[in-house]
Amino acid sequence: MPDLATIEPVDYLIIGHITQDVTPAGLSLGGTASYAALTARAFGLRVGIVTSCSPDLQPPELNGIAIARKPSPFTSTFRNTYTPTGRIQHILHVADLLSLEDVPPAWRSAPIVHLGPLANEIPTNLVRAFPRSLVGVTPQGWMRAWDGDHIVSYRYWVESDQVLPHVQSCVMSVEDVRGDEEAISHFAALAPILVVTEGAAGSRVYWNGDVRFFRPPLTQEVDPVGAGDVFAASFFIKLLQTRDPWEAARFATLVGANSVTRVGILGVPTPSELHAYSTQIIAHPKQ
Repeated sequence: MPDLATIEPVDYLIIGHITQDVTPAGLSLGGTASYAALTARAFGLRVGIVTSCSPDLQPPELNGIAIARKPSPFTSTFRNTYTPTGRIQHILHVADLLSLEDVPPAWRSAPIVHLGPLANEIPTNLVRAFPRSLVGVTPQGWMRAWDGDHIVSYRYWVESDQVLPHVQSCVMSVEDVRGDEEAISHFAALAPILVVTEGAAGSRVYWNGDVRFFRPPLTQEVDPVGAGDVFAASFFIKLLQTRDPWEAARFATLVGANSVTRVGILGVPTPSELHAYSTQIIAHPKQ
């Protein structure tokens, strides 16, 4: 943990595990915290990460980003296998749980607080700990279970009623709930703003009893890993800037579509790309 007396405030706080992803080329940096932090930095924001990982993990990609690290014997480690019928995911190691005590006091009034659990590492009551912030969640890690063979499976998010009414926005993927439209309808009734990403089909936004669909431009997918996290960070930031969920979704859909054209962390947008997407037109038919 860094010296609390020297910690400066941040504009974007992301809480969740930094991970290592097992790939054919070896271990690579992963996790919502990594992708969201790098995306927020591209916006020019001051970024803080609260995470738990092994002391030997020192990812150069995150140099210059403030990290409050809770030491753990392990770093959360995933292996993703993509098949014609979907993704098979293994979780090989899990880092320690996080709590409010791990969040530096100087960061607790950040304009944006993003809770990004990957392995049930964040207690659900943390959503009420930041009353002066725009709190956004990407809840995939609250919907994961795994067996003795480390194979990750979906579990219904029974705690959703304890979380969604207390946040400003939730971003999730249709894959997170294995296409369960009943679950999505239930979450939409609880959350002030619910965004559901649909891969190459774009995204949909539920807000004020309305739903709109945002279709992305056609791109060549190279690597989908991290695209949802890039989308979420872009959405939360644009939502704070504009207070317009439709505009935030238009913008984030463009950013997410571009992120899949590059491998891994390279899919994080550049400042010049973010500037270009601010004015690019995208259809959002009401359905």
